[in-house]
Amino acid sequence: MSLGLGLPVARPERLLDWAKRADDGPFRTLGLADRLLWDNPEPLVTLAALAGATSRIRLQTEVLLAPLREPTLLAKQAATLDRLSGGRFTLGLGVGGRADEFELVGVDLRTRGRRFDEQLKLMRDIWSGGPVGPAPARPGGPEVLIGGFAEPALDRVARFADGLLCATALSAAGRQFEYVEASWARAGRPGRPRLVGQVTVALGPESTVEEAREQILAYYAFDPQLAAATAGRLLTTPAAIRDAVAEFTALGADEVVCYCWSPDTDQVDRLADVLC
Repeated sequence: MSLGLGLPVARPERLLDWAKRADDGPFRTLGLADRLLWDNPEPLVTLAALAGATSRIRLQTEVLLAPLREPTLLAKQAATLDRLSGGRFTLGLGVGGRADEFELVGVDLRTRGRRFDEQLKLMRDIWSGGPVGPAPARPGGPEVLIGGFAEPALDRVARFADGLLCATALSAAGRQFEYVEASWARAGRPGRPRLVGQVTVALGPESTVEEAREQILAYYAFDPQLAAATAGRLLTTPAAIRDAVAEFTALGADEVVCYCWSPDTDQVDRLADVLC
């Protein structure tokens, strides 16, 4: 079982310190979320900076909203980041669903699934020797993980990707894992998909926990039900975090990413102490 660290989106100027501390710890991955209409840092630019500040830890988008982006440029950006990081980049992708973000970039929300499929195929073609360089560090392109909830999204793992990013509640994660593994087998893919779980955490004094909860509620304010559910799943004690990691391990996860919402940098060391 590997452990990842999801970076907070507030106060991006602190992320270099987060990355350097995590690089010295037990974590395999640094994950960063994507959203257009928010004051979060742009993931590919940020992870490129963090690649230069680290030497060991992997860098992962979690998830990049692909249909909002032009695919040829995205393929070039991802290959460049993979090269510059020495093959430490994982491209986590999702389809997105906020109408206001799609309207802002002039993309039809109703066709995002078809657009996403076309993007995934085009990027694989480019990484496998197309006319757009540079070639990625890993032959065939960086590791690709798909995040999603509905069956069409989960089926994309077997068709286009290396594994699943599971951001659903633990109670539903097992069903997602089973579905993806069955879809993988039906597609005749060798081996098994990489399965990555995610838990939402805030570890520290009450001010850290409160800041995390406020960040969640503000980030998801466009959907009050989702905001309440996400805040309700916030894990704030060592025992709760260890139990959730153990449950994901029992379900067959290869990695669990502990996603932090408070920018309190000392959480890196607290989580390392809890999980080691």
